[in-house]
Amino acid sequence: MELRPILSTLRRHKVTSWLLVLEIALTCAIVCNAVFMIGQRLHRMNLPSGVAEHQLLQIQLGGIGPKSDADAQTETDLAALRQIPGVRQATMTNQLPFSFGSDSNGTLMLDPHQQQGTAQVAQYMGGVGLLATLGTRLIAGRDFEPGEYVDFDAAVQALHDDNTRGLPQDLIITRGLAERLWPGESALGKTVYFGKALPFRVIGVVANLARPKNHWDGVEYSTLWPIRMTSAEGASYILRTAPQDRQAVLKAAVAKLKQLDPNRVVLVKRTYDEARHEYFANDRAMAGILVGVIAALLIVTALGIVGLASFWVGQRRRTIGVRRALGATRGDILRYFLTENFLLAGFGIALGMVLAYGMNLFLMVHYELPRLPGIYFPVGAAVLWIIGQCAVLGPALRAANVPPVVATRSV
Repeated sequence: MELRPILSTLRRHKVTSWLLVLEIALTCAIVCNAVFMIGQRLHRMNLPSGVAEHQLLQIQLGGIGPKSDADAQTETDLAALRQIPGVRQATMTNQLPFSFGSDSNGTLMLDPHQQQGTAQVAQYMGGVGLLATLGTRLIAGRDFEPGEYVDFDAAVQALHDDNTRGLPQDLIITRGLAERLWPGESALGKTVYFGKALPFRVIGVVANLARPKNHWDGVEYSTLWPIRMTSAEGASYILRTAPQDRQAVLKAAVAKLKQLDPNRVVLVKRTYDEARHEYFANDRAMAGILVGVIAALLIVTALGIVGLASFWVGQRRRTIGVRRALGATRGDILRYFLTENFLLAGFGIALGMVLAYGMNLFLMVHYELPRLPGIYFPVGAAVLWIIGQCAVLGPALRAANVPPVVATRSV
Protein backbone atom coordinates (compact mmCIF):
# COMPACT_ATOMS: atom_id res chain seq x y z
CA MET A 1 0.00 0.00 0.00
CA GLU A 2 1.39 3.35 -1.07
CA LEU A 3 1.49 5.66 1.97
CA ARG A 4 2.05 8.99 0.23
CA PRO A 5 -1.59 9.42 -0.95
CA ILE A 6 -2.78 8.64 2.57
CA LEU A 7 -0.36 11.09 4.19
CA SER A 8 -1.27 13.71 1.62
CA THR A 9 -4.96 13.27 2.44
CA LEU A 10 -4.27 13.53 6.17
CA ARG A 11 -2.31 16.74 5.66
CA ARG A 12 -5.38 18.24 4.02
CA HIS A 13 -7.41 17.36 7.13
CA LYS A 14 -4.91 18.39 9.80
CA VAL A 15 -7.36 19.57 12.43
CA THR A 16 -9.57 16.51 12.24
CA SER A 17 -6.59 14.17 12.15
CA TRP A 18 -4.92 15.81 15.13
CA LEU A 19 -8.10 15.68 17.16
CA LEU A 20 -8.31 11.94 16.63
CA VAL A 21 -4.60 11.51 17.36
CA LEU A 22 -4.94 13.46 20.61
CA GLU A 23 -7.98 11.45 21.60
CA ILE A 24 -6.13 8.19 21.06
CA ALA A 25 -3.05 9.54 22.88
CA LEU A 26 -5.06 10.62 25.90
CA THR A 27 -6.87 7.28 25.96
CA CYS A 28 -3.56 5.41 25.73
CA ALA A 29 -2.04 7.39 28.61
CA ILE A 30 -5.02 7.03 30.92
CA VAL A 31 -5.71 3.39 30.10
CA CYS A 32 -2.08 2.31 30.68
CA ASN A 33 -1.95 3.99 34.08
CA ALA A 34 -5.48 2.96 35.06
CA VAL A 35 -4.79 -0.71 34.27
CA PHE A 36 -1.58 -0.49 36.26
CA MET A 37 -3.44 1.03 39.22
CA ILE A 38 -6.07 -1.71 39.03
CA GLY A 39 -3.28 -4.27 39.14
CA GLN A 40 -1.83 -2.57 42.22
CA ARG A 41 -5.22 -2.64 43.94
CA LEU A 42 -5.77 -6.31 43.10
CA HIS A 43 -2.31 -7.17 44.37
CA ARG A 44 -3.01 -5.34 47.61
CA MET A 45 -6.36 -7.07 48.08
CA ASN A 46 -4.75 -10.48 47.58
CA LEU A 47 -1.96 -10.00 50.11
CA PRO A 48 -1.79 -12.97 52.51
CA SER A 49 -2.67 -12.19 56.10
CA GLY A 50 -0.92 -15.15 57.74
CA VAL A 51 -4.00 -16.13 59.79
CA ALA A 52 -6.72 -18.75 59.31
CA GLU A 53 -9.01 -16.26 57.61
CA HIS A 54 -12.07 -18.46 57.13
CA GLN A 55 -12.02 -19.77 60.68
CA LEU A 56 -11.76 -16.67 62.85
CA LEU A 57 -14.37 -14.63 64.69
CA GLN A 58 -13.88 -11.31 66.43
CA ILE A 59 -15.92 -9.92 69.31
CA GLN A 60 -15.03 -6.61 70.91
CA LEU A 61 -16.83 -5.39 73.99
CA GLY A 62 -17.21 -2.04 75.67
CA GLY A 63 -18.06 -1.66 79.32
CA ILE A 64 -20.43 0.62 81.18
CA GLY A 65 -18.87 2.15 84.27
CA PRO A 66 -15.47 1.40 85.86
CA LYS A 67 -14.28 -2.20 86.03
CA SER A 68 -11.88 -3.28 88.72
CA ASP A 69 -11.88 -6.98 87.92
CA ALA A 70 -11.11 -6.92 84.19
CA ASP A 71 -8.47 -9.66 84.38
CA ALA A 72 -10.74 -12.04 86.25
CA GLN A 73 -13.67 -11.20 83.98
CA THR A 74 -11.55 -11.92 80.92
CA GLU A 75 -10.47 -15.30 82.24
CA THR A 76 -14.09 -16.13 83.04
CA ASP A 77 -15.18 -15.08 79.57
CA LEU A 78 -12.48 -17.11 77.84
CA ALA A 79 -13.29 -20.20 79.91
CA ALA A 80 -16.97 -19.87 78.97
CA LEU A 81 -16.23 -19.23 75.28
CA ARG A 82 -14.05 -22.34 75.06
CA GLN A 83 -17.01 -24.41 76.27
CA ILE A 84 -19.22 -23.36 73.35
CA PRO A 85 -19.68 -26.27 70.90
CA GLY A 86 -17.61 -25.68 67.79
CA VAL A 87 -15.00 -23.40 69.40
CA ARG A 88 -11.51 -24.80 68.83
CA GLN A 89 -9.41 -21.97 70.28
CA ALA A 90 -10.10 -18.67 72.01
CA THR A 91 -7.88 -15.85 73.20
CA MET A 92 -7.62 -12.07 73.20
CA THR A 93 -5.50 -9.84 71.02
CA ASN A 94 -5.10 -6.15 70.45
CA GLN A 95 -5.39 -6.23 66.63
CA LEU A 96 -5.81 -8.32 63.52
CA PRO A 97 -4.20 -8.11 60.06
CA PHE A 98 -6.04 -5.96 57.52
CA SER A 99 -8.64 -4.59 59.89
CA PHE A 100 -9.66 -1.20 61.14
CA GLY A 101 -9.42 -0.30 64.80
CA SER A 102 -6.38 -0.23 67.02
CA ASP A 103 -2.95 -0.20 65.39
CA SER A 104 -0.07 -0.86 67.76
CA ASN A 105 3.41 -0.25 66.36
CA GLY A 106 6.90 0.13 67.74
CA THR A 107 10.35 1.16 66.58
CA LEU A 108 12.82 -1.70 66.56
CA MET A 109 16.59 -1.25 66.85
CA LEU A 110 19.46 -3.67 66.39
CA ASP A 111 21.92 -1.63 68.43
CA PRO A 112 20.99 -0.04 71.77
CA HIS A 113 23.08 3.03 70.91
CA GLN A 114 21.74 3.81 67.47
CA GLN A 115 19.95 7.14 67.11
CA GLN A 116 17.31 6.04 64.63
CA GLY A 117 15.21 2.91 64.57
CA THR A 118 15.87 0.07 62.17
CA ALA A 119 12.24 -0.65 61.34
CA GLN A 120 8.70 0.20 62.32
CA VAL A 121 6.93 -3.03 63.24
CA ALA A 122 3.42 -4.04 64.22
CA GLN A 123 3.07 -5.34 67.79
CA TYR A 124 0.56 -8.14 68.27
CA MET A 125 -0.19 -8.81 71.93
CA GLY A 126 -2.23 -11.68 73.23
CA GLY A 127 -2.72 -14.32 75.85
CA VAL A 128 -2.03 -18.02 75.90
CA GLY A 129 -2.84 -19.71 72.60
CA LEU A 130 -2.48 -16.63 70.40
CA LEU A 131 -0.56 -18.44 67.64
CA ALA A 132 -2.87 -21.44 67.66
CA THR A 133 -5.99 -19.27 67.61
CA LEU A 134 -4.80 -17.07 64.77
CA GLY A 135 -3.57 -20.10 62.82
CA THR A 136 -0.19 -18.45 62.29
CA ARG A 137 2.41 -21.06 61.32
CA LEU A 138 5.57 -21.27 63.40
CA ILE A 139 8.52 -22.16 61.12
CA ALA A 140 11.44 -21.86 63.55
CA GLY A 141 11.97 -21.76 67.30
CA ARG A 142 9.12 -22.17 69.74
CA ASP A 143 5.88 -20.65 71.01
CA PHE A 144 5.66 -18.78 74.31
CA GLU A 145 5.59 -20.82 77.52
CA PRO A 146 2.69 -20.19 79.96
CA GLY A 147 5.08 -18.66 82.51
CA GLU A 148 6.36 -16.08 80.02
CA TYR A 149 3.09 -14.13 79.76
CA VAL A 150 2.71 -10.83 81.60
CA ASP A 151 -0.27 -8.56 82.14
CA PHE A 152 -0.67 -5.46 80.02
CA ASP A 153 -0.87 -3.14 83.05
CA ALA A 154 2.38 -4.50 84.44
CA ALA A 155 4.09 -4.11 81.08
CA VAL A 156 2.97 -0.49 80.74
CA GLN A 157 4.18 0.30 84.27
CA ALA A 158 7.54 -1.38 83.58
CA LEU A 159 7.97 0.69 80.43
CA HIS A 160 7.15 3.81 82.36
CA ASP A 161 9.77 2.95 84.97
CA ASP A 162 12.36 1.81 82.37
CA ASN A 163 12.46 -1.44 84.25
CA THR A 164 12.65 -4.77 82.46
CA ARG A 165 10.86 -6.47 85.36
CA GLY A 166 7.24 -6.80 84.42
CA LEU A 167 8.10 -6.90 80.73
CA PRO A 168 8.27 -10.04 78.62
CA GLN A 169 11.81 -11.08 77.83
CA ASP A 170 11.13 -12.80 74.52
CA LEU A 171 9.22 -12.16 71.33
CA ILE A 172 8.36 -13.85 68.05
CA ILE A 173 8.88 -12.19 64.69
CA THR A 174 7.79 -12.86 61.13
CA ARG A 175 10.02 -14.38 58.47
CA GLY A 176 9.91 -11.18 56.42
CA LEU A 177 11.15 -9.14 59.38
CA ALA A 178 13.86 -11.71 60.18
CA GLU A 179 15.16 -11.55 56.60
CA ARG A 180 15.13 -7.77 56.77
CA LEU A 181 17.10 -7.68 60.04
CA TRP A 182 19.53 -10.56 59.51
CA PRO A 183 19.67 -11.55 55.82
CA GLY A 184 20.82 -15.13 55.39
CA GLU A 185 21.12 -15.72 59.13
CA SER A 186 18.98 -17.39 61.75
CA ALA A 187 17.04 -14.94 63.88
CA LEU A 188 16.72 -17.28 66.83
CA GLY A 189 18.54 -16.07 69.91
CA LYS A 190 19.22 -12.65 68.41
CA THR A 191 18.45 -9.53 70.45
CA VAL A 192 16.43 -6.52 69.37
CA TYR A 193 15.74 -3.31 71.26
CA PHE A 194 12.58 -1.30 71.77
CA GLY A 195 11.79 1.87 73.66
CA LYS A 196 14.77 3.16 75.62
CA ALA A 197 17.06 0.37 74.37
CA LEU A 198 15.20 -2.37 76.26
CA PRO A 199 16.45 -5.77 75.03
CA PHE A 200 14.21 -8.61 73.86
CA ARG A 201 15.28 -12.02 72.57
CA VAL A 202 13.83 -13.64 69.45
CA ILE A 203 12.63 -17.14 70.32
CA GLY A 204 10.47 -17.92 67.29
CA VAL A 205 9.79 -17.09 63.66
CA VAL A 206 6.37 -17.37 62.01
CA ALA A 207 5.79 -17.72 58.27
CA ASN A 208 3.73 -14.58 57.92
CA LEU A 209 1.56 -12.16 59.85
CA ALA A 210 0.55 -9.02 57.99
CA ARG A 211 0.32 -5.67 59.70
CA PRO A 212 -3.10 -4.16 60.41
CA LYS A 213 -2.18 -0.92 58.61
CA ASN A 214 0.87 1.14 57.66
CA HIS A 215 1.78 -1.24 54.87
CA TRP A 216 4.15 1.22 53.23
CA ASP A 217 6.80 0.28 55.83
CA GLY A 218 6.69 -3.45 55.07
CA VAL A 219 3.40 -5.30 55.23
CA GLU A 220 5.08 -8.38 56.72
CA TYR A 221 7.03 -6.63 59.50
CA SER A 222 5.24 -7.87 62.62
CA THR A 223 6.14 -9.03 66.12
CA LEU A 224 4.19 -11.08 68.67
CA TRP A 225 4.36 -10.43 72.40
CA PRO A 226 3.22 -12.59 75.36
CA ILE A 227 1.13 -9.83 76.92
CA ARG A 228 -2.33 -10.55 78.29
CA MET A 229 -4.93 -7.90 77.57
CA THR A 230 -8.56 -7.31 78.50
CA SER A 231 -11.59 -5.68 76.94
CA ALA A 232 -11.00 -2.62 79.09
CA GLU A 233 -7.67 -2.18 77.28
CA GLY A 234 -9.25 -2.37 73.84
CA ALA A 235 -8.54 -6.01 73.07
CA SER A 236 -10.94 -8.30 71.22
CA TYR A 237 -11.96 -11.90 71.81
CA ILE A 238 -10.74 -14.05 68.92
CA LEU A 239 -12.36 -17.43 68.39
CA ARG A 240 -11.33 -20.12 65.95
CA THR A 241 -13.90 -22.55 64.62
CA ALA A 242 -14.77 -24.52 61.51
CA PRO A 243 -15.80 -22.30 58.55
CA GLN A 244 -19.33 -23.72 58.43
CA ASP A 245 -19.85 -23.09 62.18
CA ARG A 246 -18.86 -19.44 62.24
CA GLN A 247 -22.30 -17.82 62.31
CA ALA A 248 -23.71 -20.24 64.89
CA VAL A 249 -20.64 -19.89 67.12
CA LEU A 250 -20.65 -16.11 66.79
CA LYS A 251 -24.28 -15.92 67.86
CA ALA A 252 -23.71 -18.28 70.79
CA ALA A 253 -20.55 -16.45 71.89
CA VAL A 254 -22.24 -13.06 71.96
CA ALA A 255 -25.16 -14.51 73.91
CA LYS A 256 -22.78 -16.11 76.41
CA LEU A 257 -20.83 -12.88 76.96
CA LYS A 258 -24.05 -10.91 77.48
CA GLN A 259 -25.22 -13.57 79.90
CA LEU A 260 -22.02 -13.27 81.93
CA ASP A 261 -22.32 -9.49 82.14
CA PRO A 262 -25.41 -7.75 80.72
CA ASN A 263 -23.85 -4.34 81.30
CA ARG A 264 -21.39 -4.74 78.46
CA VAL A 265 -21.86 -3.40 74.97
CA VAL A 266 -20.90 -5.41 71.91
CA LEU A 267 -18.87 -3.03 69.76
CA VAL A 268 -17.78 -5.49 67.08
CA LYS A 269 -19.02 -8.97 66.17
CA ARG A 270 -17.95 -10.35 62.83
CA THR A 271 -16.05 -13.01 61.00
CA TYR A 272 -12.55 -12.26 59.85
CA ASP A 273 -13.74 -12.49 56.24
CA GLU A 274 -16.11 -9.62 56.96
CA ALA A 275 -13.33 -7.61 58.58
CA ARG A 276 -11.06 -8.09 55.59
CA HIS A 277 -13.89 -7.34 53.15
CA GLU A 278 -14.55 -4.06 54.95
CA TYR A 279 -10.87 -3.14 55.04
CA PHE A 280 -10.44 -3.46 51.27
CA ALA A 281 -13.81 -1.90 50.37
CA ASN A 282 -12.17 1.30 49.11
CA ASP A 283 -9.73 -0.68 46.96
CA ARG A 284 -12.58 -2.59 45.34
CA ALA A 285 -14.51 0.61 44.75
CA MET A 286 -11.48 2.29 43.21
CA ALA A 287 -10.83 -0.70 40.96
CA GLY A 288 -14.46 -0.65 39.83
CA ILE A 289 -14.31 3.08 39.08
CA LEU A 290 -11.11 2.64 37.07
CA VAL A 291 -12.65 -0.21 35.08
CA GLY A 292 -15.59 2.06 34.29
CA VAL A 293 -13.27 4.88 33.22
CA ILE A 294 -11.31 2.53 30.97
CA ALA A 295 -14.47 1.15 29.36
CA ALA A 296 -15.88 4.65 28.81
CA LEU A 297 -12.66 5.93 27.26
CA LEU A 298 -12.33 2.97 24.92
CA ILE A 299 -15.97 3.26 23.84
CA VAL A 300 -15.67 7.01 23.23
CA THR A 301 -12.46 6.52 21.27
CA ALA A 302 -13.98 3.75 19.17
CA LEU A 303 -17.06 5.89 18.48
CA GLY A 304 -14.80 8.77 17.50
CA ILE A 305 -12.97 6.58 15.01
CA VAL A 306 -16.26 5.28 13.59
CA GLY A 307 -17.67 8.78 13.29
CA LEU A 308 -14.61 10.22 11.61
CA ALA A 309 -14.22 7.28 9.25
CA SER A 310 -17.90 7.46 8.31
CA PHE A 311 -17.59 11.17 7.67
CA TRP A 312 -14.55 10.70 5.47
CA VAL A 313 -16.19 7.88 3.53
CA GLY A 314 -19.16 10.11 2.73
CA GLN A 315 -16.87 13.01 1.87
CA ARG A 316 -14.68 10.94 -0.44
CA ARG A 317 -17.32 9.18 -2.50
CA ARG A 318 -16.11 10.95 -5.62
CA THR A 319 -12.52 9.92 -4.94
CA ILE A 320 -13.61 6.37 -4.23
CA GLY A 321 -15.64 6.34 -7.45
CA VAL A 322 -12.73 7.54 -9.50
CA ARG A 323 -10.39 4.96 -7.98
CA ARG A 324 -12.91 2.18 -8.53
CA ALA A 325 -13.44 3.31 -12.13
CA LEU A 326 -9.67 3.27 -12.66
CA GLY A 327 -9.49 -0.34 -11.50
CA ALA A 328 -9.14 -0.22 -7.74
CA THR A 329 -10.65 -3.31 -6.15
CA ARG A 330 -12.78 -3.50 -3.01
CA GLY A 331 -9.73 -4.81 -1.21
CA ASP A 332 -7.73 -1.75 -2.24
CA ILE A 333 -10.37 0.59 -0.83
CA LEU A 334 -10.67 -1.47 2.34
CA ARG A 335 -6.90 -1.50 2.88
CA TYR A 336 -6.73 2.23 2.23
CA PHE A 337 -9.03 3.10 5.11
CA LEU A 338 -7.53 0.48 7.42
CA THR A 339 -4.03 1.77 6.71
CA GLU A 340 -5.11 5.35 7.20
CA ASN A 341 -6.61 4.52 10.59
CA PHE A 342 -3.57 2.42 11.50
CA LEU A 343 -1.32 5.42 10.89
CA LEU A 344 -3.53 7.75 12.92
CA ALA A 345 -3.67 5.23 15.76
CA GLY A 346 0.10 4.79 15.54
CA PHE A 347 0.72 8.53 15.89
CA GLY A 348 -1.73 8.67 18.80
CA ILE A 349 -0.19 5.67 20.55
CA ALA A 350 3.35 7.04 20.19
CA LEU A 351 2.24 10.32 21.73
CA GLY A 352 0.16 8.43 24.30
CA MET A 353 3.16 6.49 25.54
CA VAL A 354 5.00 9.70 26.25
CA LEU A 355 1.95 11.02 28.09
CA ALA A 356 1.59 7.73 29.98
CA TYR A 357 5.20 7.94 31.15
CA GLY A 358 4.76 11.54 32.26
CA MET A 359 1.51 10.73 34.04
CA ASN A 360 3.20 7.86 35.86
CA LEU A 361 6.01 10.14 36.99
CA PHE A 362 3.42 12.54 38.38
CA LEU A 363 1.68 9.73 40.26
CA MET A 364 5.02 8.46 41.58
CA VAL A 365 5.91 11.86 42.98
CA HIS A 366 2.54 12.84 44.43
CA TYR A 367 0.82 9.52 45.22
CA GLU A 368 3.72 7.10 45.83
CA LEU A 369 2.68 4.86 42.94
CA PRO A 370 5.43 2.50 41.68
CA ARG A 371 7.02 2.96 38.27
CA LEU A 372 4.87 1.77 35.39
CA PRO A 373 6.38 -1.48 34.03
CA GLY A 374 7.37 -1.37 30.37
CA ILE A 375 5.10 -4.27 29.44
CA TYR A 376 2.07 -1.98 29.76
CA PHE A 377 3.16 0.11 26.77
CA PRO A 378 3.15 -2.57 24.03
CA VAL A 379 0.04 -4.21 25.49
CA GLY A 380 -1.79 -0.88 25.57
CA ALA A 381 -0.65 -0.12 22.03
CA ALA A 382 -1.85 -3.49 20.76
CA VAL A 383 -5.26 -3.05 22.42
CA LEU A 384 -5.76 0.41 20.95
CA TRP A 385 -4.66 -0.71 17.50
CA ILE A 386 -7.08 -3.64 17.59
CA ILE A 387 -9.94 -1.45 18.80
CA GLY A 388 -9.13 1.15 16.14
CA GLN A 389 -9.08 -1.37 13.33
CA CYS A 390 -12.32 -2.95 14.51
CA ALA A 391 -13.97 0.49 14.77
CA VAL A 392 -12.98 1.54 11.26
CA LEU A 393 -13.87 -1.79 9.68
CA GLY A 394 -17.60 -0.94 9.24
CA PRO A 395 -17.09 2.40 7.43
CA ALA A 396 -14.25 0.87 5.40
CA LEU A 397 -16.49 -1.99 4.23
CA ARG A 398 -19.20 0.49 3.26
CA ALA A 399 -16.64 2.41 1.23
CA ALA A 400 -15.40 -0.77 -0.42
CA ASN A 401 -18.96 -1.79 -1.33
CA VAL A 402 -19.73 1.39 -3.28
CA PRO A 403 -20.31 0.26 -6.90
CA PRO A 404 -18.15 2.17 -9.39
CA VAL A 405 -21.15 3.09 -11.51
CA VAL A 406 -22.96 4.68 -8.57
CA ALA A 407 -19.83 6.54 -7.49
CA THR A 408 -19.01 7.82 -10.97
CA ARG A 409 -22.61 8.95 -11.39
CA SER A 410 -21.97 11.70 -8.83
CA VAL A 411 -18.80 12.88 -10.58
